[in-house]
Amino acid sequence: MRARHSILFLLISLGIVVAFVLDIMWGSVSLPASDVIDTLLGRGEHTTTSYVVLNFRLPKALTSLIAGAGISIAGLQMQTLFRNPLADTSILGINSGAGVGVAIYTMAYTLFPSLLSTAGVADTWGIILAACIGALSILLMISAVSSRLHDIVSVLIVGVMIGFLSSSVISILQYFSDEETLKTYLIWSFGSVAGTTWRQLQLMLPVVLVGLIAALLMPKQMNALGLGENYARSVGTNIRLVRRLLIVITSIITGCITAFTGPIAFLGMAVPHFVRLLFRTADHHILVPATILSGSFLLLVCDLLTQAPGHQFVLPINAITSLLGAPVVILVVLGNKRKRDAFK
Repeated sequence: MRARHSILFLLISLGIVVAFVLDIMWGSVSLPASDVIDTLLGRGEHTTTSYVVLNFRLPKALTSLIAGAGISIAGLQMQTLFRNPLADTSILGINSGAGVGVAIYTMAYTLFPSLLSTAGVADTWGIILAACIGALSILLMISAVSSRLHDIVSVLIVGVMIGFLSSSVISILQYFSDEETLKTYLIWSFGSVAGTTWRQLQLMLPVVLVGLIAALLMPKQMNALGLGENYARSVGTNIRLVRRLLIVITSIITGCITAFTGPIAFLGMAVPHFVRLLFRTADHHILVPATILSGSFLLLVCDLLTQAPGHQFVLPINAITSLLGAPVVILVVLGNKRKRDAFK
């Protein structure tokens, strides 16, 4: 079994390298492969190819790499925390909170663009800041609720209700918004890894990496939670502390990524199931690193599929992640039904 796992880790790692390079080479504008490779190796001259690669495609590929890992591990943590195979990063309302922040900001920017520009809040950074504030607000609310409630199901219900409230606020804001405001919010809600700059990556990468490292330090506690709270207590696990840590880690990762890329659908729900089917294990010592690597690989592949070489358009990444993720969830549901029928 260990040999099989080692081979799978190696294959996924090689797949990440190949997908990363292809993601840089493949785009709506065709570039000579030799020039792209020379640029990546530091041998390229200051040409159009090097400019496109270094300022657009390389940041985009790095965003796919880190966002795929972060969203996927956050989904695994939520499924473990709630012991629910259909849980994902939206279950605590973090994405909805970020959406409320962006919706409020886009309306304010449309109504008072000169005022916000004078205050030094640019359009792109304003959206990012608004999403971070919205996600952080929900994080604080969930943290306050989890400190008062000892039942994780109650925390789950509160998170879902907060998501509904956030969606209601967004709908009301959209109803009173003009066409330009609706367009700005709609573009953000599609999700995209293409608009991230080096300056933004300098903020996103450290935050998400800290969250990933924290997740890599918690497989033992996640294994204990996966076997039930009574078992976790019997082996000395501090249930309340582990819950809070998982909620905080998930919220920070999700809030930061959503702020820069917009909400990316289905990845957090589908990748953990894909990893469980592939590795045939429930051990989080295997699942956590495998989920991080598989999430990076799959989002890179999704980003590749959004692009058509030689054509001046890029599909929304949520269209591809949903197209690939929905069948995985359907297979999981059908598989669980077959297992239940077998025990009847």
